[in-house]
Amino acid sequence: MSAILVIGGDRLGNIVSLLQERGFSQVHHVTGRKASQTGVKIPACVDLIIVLTDFVNHNLAKTVKSQAKERSLKILFCKRSCAAIEKALHSVA
Repeated sequence: MSAILVIGGDRLGNIVSLLQERGFSQVHHVTGRKASQTGVKIPACVDLIIVLTDFVNHNLAKTVKSQAKERSLKILFCKRSCAAIEKALHSVA
């Protein structure tokens, strides 16, 4: 896996370094706070999507989920913490 899309959260902080340590060279981020972001398109290079459930617009989550399903991409839903993300990533590996 080389690219990941993170949906939600105003800032990622240490999450970026955690994802890079896990082998993701590209980390794309969409905050999901603005209604205008509900029309976001998943970049073609993305292999995995993480939705931070406590910081995301519900319509955006629904849009991303349907796009991921169309492209057969894995999508993980978790809270915005390194421990929760690490646990979710471990379940995929």
